[in-house]
Amino acid sequence: MSETTLATPAETATTGKGHASKYTRNQPYQSKVLVNRLLTGPESEKETIHVEMELEEGMNYVPGDALGVIPTYRAEAVDAVLKALGFNGTERVLDHNKVEISFREALTSRLTIGKLARGAVNQYAKLAGDNVPEGLKALLGPDNKAAAEDYVWGRELIDLVTDFPGVIKQPQDLFEVLQRLTPRMYSIASSEAAHPGQVQLTVRVVRYNTHGQERQGVTSGMLGERAQAAATLPVFLHENNNFRLPEDTNAPVIMIGPGTGIAPFRAFLEHRQTLGQKGDNWLVFGDQREVSDFLYKDQFLAMQASGLLTKLQTAFSRDQAKKIYVQDRLREASAELFAWLERGAYFYVCGDASRMAKDVELVLLDSIATGLKGTPEQAAEYLTGMKKQKRYQRDVY
Repeated sequence: MSETTLATPAETATTGKGHASKYTRNQPYQSKVLVNRLLTGPESEKETIHVEMELEEGMNYVPGDALGVIPTYRAEAVDAVLKALGFNGTERVLDHNKVEISFREALTSRLTIGKLARGAVNQYAKLAGDNVPEGLKALLGPDNKAAAEDYVWGRELIDLVTDFPGVIKQPQDLFEVLQRLTPRMYSIASSEAAHPGQVQLTVRVVRYNTHGQERQGVTSGMLGERAQAAATLPVFLHENNNFRLPEDTNAPVIMIGPGTGIAPFRAFLEHRQTLGQKGDNWLVFGDQREVSDFLYKDQFLAMQASGLLTKLQTAFSRDQAKKIYVQDRLREASAELFAWLERGAYFYVCGDASRMAKDVELVLLDSIATGLKGTPEQAAEYLTGMKKQKRYQRDVY
């Protein structure tokens, strides 16, 4: 979960060692930023950062866990919304927990004023009552779903209230329109065994221009711009028992992690290295260009040289005429992949769910079918067996 939103975040967090943490999404820990450095080179089309934060004694995690980061919006974005709505921010409102706060605080840390949802447009229109502007009417109802989806793409609250002004009469009304701003979950990129009292993240800072405006991801933008060394961030640990190293420390592991999907596998490898675990490790990493996008290159090459990384494959899609992806590297090593599986290897995937994870699974099934000299149905049955044994685990988003 490189940057994902918990749809229904747990009210209590649990540490990776199985005991409840006193810090939760509602009562986060104020963590001090120790390091914030750029991982990508100047030639990169991406901005990926490495962030290190301190943890209080007793805050424990294990590889595979995530860190919840409570986001806030930039002051400039909040000021723009206040100006468009005609309020000054000192007005009092009740938040989702019926706590009285200022309207500025609500726009900063309680409501999703970025990334406009179609539901927000519908609720906004309801507030207009009988005075719905014609342009807004054209976005309502099932017949206009496509038009509404087209409108909200790349737009934020500021666009809606600018295009159709005068609807919000009271600051409290916005709680009827906008979704609650929820924590973002990032796969932890470090091993606690290697970095006691610390947690580390690998974050792609999302920036883009739509409809003539510069935009940014709410949490990644905050981490990229306002989380420099010595800053504090509200965070909590989130246990992920569905993404775990094998209990048998001698078991081989195969890890597929393009882009920021590398994060949990850095944690896996650091953990096995620090504790001297002997299982073989195969890592497949992909991104656009080796010269600028090979995240943690020196560390992984050192792990390969030491023998910790039994096999390291890279796929840099833009370094040759024909694009090469992680699934292509796996396909090239199909026979070896099946041999590892037959030795009891655990297979992990982290990253994009929409295409990469599906393509990797197809290659995995093909490799199994070829290895078995069997049918697609037999390969699917084999993979089902791996899932039951928890030897096929995915952290996709």
